[in-house]
Amino acid sequence: MDFWSSLLFTILGMAIGGGLGFFLTRKYFEKQLKENPPINEKMIRAMFMQMGRKPSEAQIKAVMRQMDINK
Repeated sequence: MDFWSSLLFTILGMAIGGGLGFFLTRKYFEKQLKENPPINEKMIRAMFMQMGRKPSEAQIKAVMRQMDINK
């Protein structure tokens, strides 16, 4: 009986630790993305300028909306 109870506690501990680790890591990752977005309006404006176009504010907002769909 000792073997089975120790096996059960080991499996239970691994499941709880894995689930807790997953949720904490996901929350930390989302916080980092919110604080440091991968691309912002300034970067989009620079990208348009490199292509030789003067972007309108509507175009920049449209690109930002398209990127927010993935969230």
